[in-house]
Amino acid sequence: MTELSTSQYQRERRRHLAGRHRSEKRFKAYCIAAVTTAIAVLMLLLSSIIYTALPALTETTLRMELQLDEPAQGMFYTVEELENVNWRRVVSNALYETFPEVTARREKRELVAILSLGATDAALAKFKANAVRPGDVVSVDMPVSDDIDLVVKGVINRNLPESERIVSDRTISWLSVLEAENRIERRLALTLFTNGDSREPEMAGIKGALVGTLWTMLVTLAASLPIGIMAAIYLQELAPKNRFTDMIEVNISNLAAVPSIVFGLLGLAVFINFFHVPRSSPLVGGLVLALMTLPTIIIATRAALASVPPSIREAALGVGASPLQVITHHVLPLAAPGILTGTIIGLAQAAGETAPLLMVGMMAFIVDTPTDITSKATVLPAQIFMWANNPERAFLARTSAAILILLSFLLFMNGIAIYLRKKFERRW
Repeated sequence: MTELSTSQYQRERRRHLAGRHRSEKRFKAYCIAAVTTAIAVLMLLLSSIIYTALPALTETTLRMELQLDEPAQGMFYTVEELENVNWRRVVSNALYETFPEVTARREKRELVAILSLGATDAALAKFKANAVRPGDVVSVDMPVSDDIDLVVKGVINRNLPESERIVSDRTISWLSVLEAENRIERRLALTLFTNGDSREPEMAGIKGALVGTLWTMLVTLAASLPIGIMAAIYLQELAPKNRFTDMIEVNISNLAAVPSIVFGLLGLAVFINFFHVPRSSPLVGGLVLALMTLPTIIIATRAALASVPPSIREAALGVGASPLQVITHHVLPLAAPGILTGTIIGLAQAAGETAPLLMVGMMAFIVDTPTDITSKATVLPAQIFMWANNPERAFLARTSAAILILLSFLLFMNGIAIYLRKKFERRW
């Protein structure tokens, strides 16, 4: 009877053990499936953004031979004379000479529409860069319009019927002639990085938004880092444990979960309406983002300070160091990796914010590149938001390219945080 009970127990035990093993295998399979699904969705998202952004990485230009016949004093044109030239007429005449059969006014307007409005700027810059005499012929590469650019890149299928595309058959025929004469060229779109914002997609760039982002992040870092570190040191190392400090700690933790637009409303009420900080400037944007980043820095700094073993403090106090010397000479250097990591992650989060900056006017159409923290500026997330709302099809590729640049910037900052944590991390 005992042998039967023992055998039955062993069978029951093996059955339960086999069931546990099967459960562990299923759980492991579920985890692997979840990770695989997340990676697949992420890769699909990135692939879609990269594919959409590819047309923005190149630009199409039309090479035209331009000539100035206007009289000038001396052998060469002065800068003032070149700036006073009617470049629109010069460029249009060059196109009319290429297609002399175009005589109707409507057809002429359609022919000139092949070129971007920025073609005149390219012609002026070319003539300024060369010592040109009256009558000289200068070859100028000028940007084409966004619709022609999309046709050349294949985004708009030229083989479709005319009723199904926005470019007419007549324009397609002119484009084919120019391509046959090797006047059409595709090259790397440096204007995406060297130009500011523009109403014309082919001329729009992120330079102004990128510089505005850097100025804003500089103000955010300068305002949030010292205040956050000092507040964390006081709460963690110096403040007495009472109901008042407990209330402060709870409120700091709650502020980390407050919607970001609330900080924008606070910045609008305090910084702009009360202190009269310049609207739409990196100064007010950086201060608003500093308010939003402070809870993250304080929490990360307190966690880093708490991770330093008490024996370090006791040993420093034992050899006669004051509490302030213990903090500045021993605790802070050992907690620096965690503080830097929390700060960089907080700044990376702030760099991707749009809602609080909407309230302080940094969503405006800004063409010029900001030169200081009080200049009118916008930031990269706001630029992406404005481009995404633009109805012109060519802005879709620009939006995706700007998203990739912003993602690269955020990944770079997070990579720095990981590197610093690994490099300076100490195990106790």
